[in-house]
Amino acid sequence: MSSPLIAPSQLQSLLDSAAPPVILDVRWSLLGPPGPDLFALGHVPGAAYLDLDTDLADPPDSGGRHPLPDPARFAAAMRRRGVTLDRTVVVMDGADATVAARAWWLLTHHGHDRVRVLDGGFSAWRSAGGDVETGAVPLAYDDDGPVTEHPFTADVARLRVLDAAAAARVARDGVLLDARSAARYAGEVEPVDPVAGHIPGAVSAPAAMSHDIAGRFLGPDDLTERFSPLGVVPGTEVGVYCGSGVTATHTVLALRIVGVDAALYAASWSGWISDPTRPVATGPMR
Repeated sequence: MSSPLIAPSQLQSLLDSAAPPVILDVRWSLLGPPGPDLFALGHVPGAAYLDLDTDLADPPDSGGRHPLPDPARFAAAMRRRGVTLDRTVVVMDGADATVAARAWWLLTHHGHDRVRVLDGGFSAWRSAGGDVETGAVPLAYDDDGPVTEHPFTADVARLRVLDAAAAARVARDGVLLDARSAARYAGEVEPVDPVAGHIPGAVSAPAAMSHDIAGRFLGPDDLTERFSPLGVVPGTEVGVYCGSGVTATHTVLALRIVGVDAALYAASWSGWISDPTRPVATGPMR
């Protein structure tokens, strides 16, 4: 199994090759500053910016704060950035891939086989001495994308997605991981959503457990050591959720590194609580 991650040195080699990748910068933060501003201040040369709220999600609804985007609209957004099925795509965010993983997941889900995540993000690129370009980069293409025999169309849906009923079943019969902080899981704090707590039966597994302080993913052995005590073992069905379905893809990516095919509850907590009849649990994991 090839790794979905790529190091800054490997990205530089690809950029210097005869077939450079499409680079997508997905920097975003709930608390700011705005991603486009960060992008304009400095980015990998030739990169294009993706907006989480408009390119990687539909408007908020009962499906949560970041519903999965309409496939046709998502595909058009990717084509405008030059994405084709025969060209490697490298996605990155500021450091820890908690947002970049959403782009990785969507592209993989919709049929792209050559998507890599820059391990450590833009911070790692700068630390490695990579060149930095400033200023906004205009879109290179219209919705039809570049002229190619291999356009990206998002005609398939390959990865496992859970709805609320399936998430409840996995929490009962398998392992449903909650990728939010332990305090949000316990219902001690809730800075974003109107209801605090977690899905009954879910297991607390904060996304930060998968990477080091610099935002780089832990190695396969360390990831296995951290997830195995939570019940993530071969033969067990695994699902992941977070607040809005974004950070959870980071955990799906971490589990992919160790060969675990985890499903995504895309609506996540913000979608779960949209129905007041669904049960809510509080308190730390026992």
